[in-house]
Amino acid sequence: MSVSPENMSVAGSIPSSCLVSIFWAAEKLERETGIDVVKLHVGDPYFHPSDDVAQAFVDAVRRGDTKYTGVEGLTALREAAAEKLRTDNGLDSDVNRLLISPGSAQGLTGLLHSLAEPGAEILLPELHWPVHLQQSLLAGFRPVLYPLGPGFRPDPDRIAAAATPRTRVLLINSPANPTGVVLDGDEIRTLLDLARRNRWQVISDEAYEHFCYEGEHISAASFERDVPAAERIVHSVFTFSKGFAMTGYRLGYVAPATDRAADVMKVVQEAGIIGTSTPVQHAGIAALKGRADSTASHRKLVQRNRDAALPPLIKAGLLHALPAGGWYAMLDVTRSGLDAESFAMRLLERKGVAVVAGNGFAMRPGVDDRGRIRSHDYAPWARHLVRIAFCVDPAALETGVRRIVEFVEECVAEARG
Repeated sequence: MSVSPENMSVAGSIPSSCLVSIFWAAEKLERETGIDVVKLHVGDPYFHPSDDVAQAFVDAVRRGDTKYTGVEGLTALREAAAEKLRTDNGLDSDVNRLLISPGSAQGLTGLLHSLAEPGAEILLPELHWPVHLQQSLLAGFRPVLYPLGPGFRPDPDRIAAAATPRTRVLLINSPANPTGVVLDGDEIRTLLDLARRNRWQVISDEAYEHFCYEGEHISAASFERDVPAAERIVHSVFTFSKGFAMTGYRLGYVAPATDRAADVMKVVQEAGIIGTSTPVQHAGIAALKGRADSTASHRKLVQRNRDAALPPLIKAGLLHALPAGGWYAMLDVTRSGLDAESFAMRLLERKGVAVVAGNGFAMRPGVDDRGRIRSHDYAPWARHLVRIAFCVDPAALETGVRRIVEFVEECVAEARG
């Protein structure tokens, strides 16, 4: 049923992300031709959770531990998460402020809904994970995209200039998706000082906390250990998907800044999810018990991929430097003469390699007074950017990189005639 723009809902005005379109294009090509697509478009690791994670899940099912838990999650899992935050992240979050969620994406969604107010604005980086933008709009925020500085790093002056009296939240993501930027302590402290001066709340998405190859991961909330709990502003979001390779389990957790914020989010969770899967939560307990070995092992696997497979992209002039963290690299395919969307589709058709058009990470929505997208375009500087995931099988990654370089050289040769 078609809906006139005047009656369209906010959700109805939000387009699917660039991630969805290439996902279905790759699936269609495989189904219709039988070609095994080299999938560099999805951040799904080639390694798996440790055996004790799967065993904990199975044991919970077999003993019938499949009933509802409280909306905030199993006490044992929250206690384990609180201990991990204290020892690994430098956070002193109380167990009663922690909430378990079915994946950090839902945790982010619930947190945004709990912080939203009519007409409020949220500051997002101009090169962002598209889901952050979708989540913000669905929660009722008006997104304001702040320009990034050199190397895709946040620039406090540019952030301050982009803000308005309606700004309520600043979102930071380190290590960042899609850029791989890792913020250092001075950068994080400067951003928090800016937020505190302006009475903003801060959301810190730390999904890739275990994947830092240059420097170290620093949790934003660790700077608030000496701040009274009622005066804190950093809300932290974590996941089991990346460091523990539990993407399909769908498990995450949120550490709201204050007791009040946690109480509000509990209401959002009650209305939105009732509770997180009980067997999955038991798997999470097992994951946290063995975290030191598993997360370090998984980081080494991805770093080995980065170090072994990505240098040819630098030599070919497609990548400026190896990403400092995360699972992704942003390529500049200007040499090919193609824009990002054409590059992604032709690479898939001619070489059987799936990548994501990077302009979709720089969408600029025009939002009306009811929070609906009336129009959108893309930042022109992102016109030739393409994102690849390097957490995939090493052989597939090497094949994909080789084919990308070959494809670019073919495009250059064709343009010369």
